[in-house]
Amino acid sequence: MTLATLAQVLQPALKGNYAVAGLVTLGWEDMRAYVAAAEAENCPVILQAGPSCRAHTPLPILGKMFRHLAENASVPVVAHLDHGYTFDECKEALDAGFTSLMFDGSRKPINQNIDETAQIAEMAHAAGISCEGEIGFVGYSGGENSAGTDPADAAKFAAESGVDAMAISVGNVHLQQDKEGGLDIARIRDIEALTTVPLVIHGGSGVPVAQRTALATGSKVCKFNIGTELRMAFGTALRDAVNSDPSRFDRVTILKDTHEPLVAATRQVLRAFGPVQER
Repeated sequence: MTLATLAQVLQPALKGNYAVAGLVTLGWEDMRAYVAAAEAENCPVILQAGPSCRAHTPLPILGKMFRHLAENASVPVVAHLDHGYTFDECKEALDAGFTSLMFDGSRKPINQNIDETAQIAEMAHAAGISCEGEIGFVGYSGGENSAGTDPADAAKFAAESGVDAMAISVGNVHLQQDKEGGLDIARIRDIEALTTVPLVIHGGSGVPVAQRTALATGSKVCKFNIGTELRMAFGTALRDAVNSDPSRFDRVTILKDTHEPLVAATRQVLRAFGPVQER
């Protein structure tokens, strides 16, 4: 059994100068491929259930799927709730067997964010699992604009919320389909100088690969969330599978053809976060 908490995979990453991928899942096909890729690369992986995933599949089912994969994996696997917005949602994920809760209070005033995140962290720690919080709002490509993280606010949040990992807004954007952006390295340095908490980059698909590697191996950024990049890889593989034989209609047969391409794409993502031998 290799079910792990977020702290159990991020603390070694912080000490060993590498990062762990938080991979955004939408269903069985991608989460299964993500674990296979992590096993092939011999590295831990964080399976993440975000709002769109939870809208499609109930949390109790996702918990069983994540735990089944983890319990049969040869590498540590974290069952992580991504962007939980309420106490009740986080409690439901805990009861469903998740080992990490990400509470997103980033749209709220800092003191309210701290107080509400601290409640989630207390609940998580009492159950022996981990909590991630967010300070500064990470926006969406073509949607809400970001509000960058103030280093002093980050220090206060880290000290008072009790989180095991802290997501920050430093030029990263959710749902970005290209890698033409880049992160504010100076702001990251200012934040990491004021806290020892592992840092998290949401919207990692939009971060240039070279910058991912540089931060993974040379900063306190220990977790990159990757969703859009791998959803695009899955979509391409699925389109190819459908078009390869228009007479096929059995979705299980069609979906089988997405597995290897998605494993290959995921292995490429994982390799950017530090040498395998250091893991």
